Amino acid sequence: MLDSVKKLFRSNIRQYGMFIALALIMLFFEIITDGTLLRPLNITNLVLQNSYILILAIGMLLVIITGHIDLSVGSVAAFVGAVSAIMMVNLNIHFSLAIILSLLIGAAVGAWHGFWIAYVRIPSFIVTLAGMLLFRGLTMLVLDGKSVAPFPDGFRAISTGFLPTFGGGSLHYVTILIGIGLSLLLIVMDWRKRLLDQRYKLEVLPPVFMIVKLAVLVAILNYFAFLLASYKGLPNIFVLLFALIVFYTFIMRRTIMGRHIYALGGNEKAARLSGIKTKKMTFWVFVNMGVMAALAGLVFAARLNAATPKAGVNFELDAIAAAFIGGASATGGVGTVIGAIVGGLVMGVMNNGMSLVGLGIDYQQGIKGLVLLLAVAFDIYNKNKSS
Repeated sequence: MLDSVKKLFRSNIRQYGMFIALALIMLFFEIITDGTLLRPLNITNLVLQNSYILILAIGMLLVIITGHIDLSVGSVAAFVGAVSAIMMVNLNIHFSLAIILSLLIGAAVGAWHGFWIAYVRIPSFIVTLAGMLLFRGLTMLVLDGKSVAPFPDGFRAISTGFLPTFGGGSLHYVTILIGIGLSLLLIVMDWRKRLLDQRYKLEVLPPVFMIVKLAVLVAILNYFAFLLASYKGLPNIFVLLFALIVFYTFIMRRTIMGRHIYALGGNEKAARLSGIKTKKMTFWVFVNMGVMAALAGLVFAARLNAATPKAGVNFELDAIAAAFIGGASATGGVGTVIGAIVGGLVMGVMNNGMSLVGLGIDYQQGIKGLVLLLAVAFDIYNKNKSS
């Protein structure tokens, strides 16, 4: 029994390792901040503060899996935020139409990058570095070096609003019910996966370990639901993030497109010879990255309630770090959406915890750099060991 558990853990060490690391980091900062980290207000702030990085991390994961990189996402996010501000504040365009137009601009930017990378065969590092400089300059040009504000309340609700609830009292009952519903869904999905694995004669956890695992996950899920319900409930941006996680997890695990993306990153020449349209796939991965960068720019602008020339600085580094810390391989072909989200949360909890204990930004940057280096070294160590 123990041998099978060890074997399963080794085969999923990237995924399990990041969950364990996140739990240990949270426990560490919860202790040294005297319980401040897991207070309802701070948990809500963690979600709000890191939402745009998590959105970027999902898009960046697909880019890294294909064996590329995108250094332009911070500048693109700033540019789209600036254009959306001009549309909503200066031109009085309704925020819903402005959001659609902004996402289309992001898609056009991604198509611009994708064309040079996929069809002209210029390395993605060079193309997106040029894009980073280009769209940073365009952001300053569009805003004329000034901030544009304020945004309409409906637009701001994307990042600052919360789900409505019913009844009175201090608890947000809708959040409690959502937590219970997600717990039941988790149990059903895990049980169905177990039955499917058994049908195909794959190795599964012993029943006792499965029950313990589900009990721990359900307890953690409902505990965080209770913490959020103790403040104002689930933020709107959390619902958006959840929808993105479910959608992209389904794409990467259950669709032909997802399998093609993994194959492209694993070995581009072999993928092309097997009939995969590698150029087209690379092109659309960068179009998707442009849309995700635009969405992140909108979310950040809504939270800040202003478009500023300095928005988006270092967003690309945080997104890349989240993907690598979450288990993506530096050589492509490996990575999961959940892993990227966990990696982003590791970075977010570290930022928040170090700020709570009063560490300066210089120490924070250094520690984050070391964590990124260790994550990539861990990936290379595992790859060398398995080979």
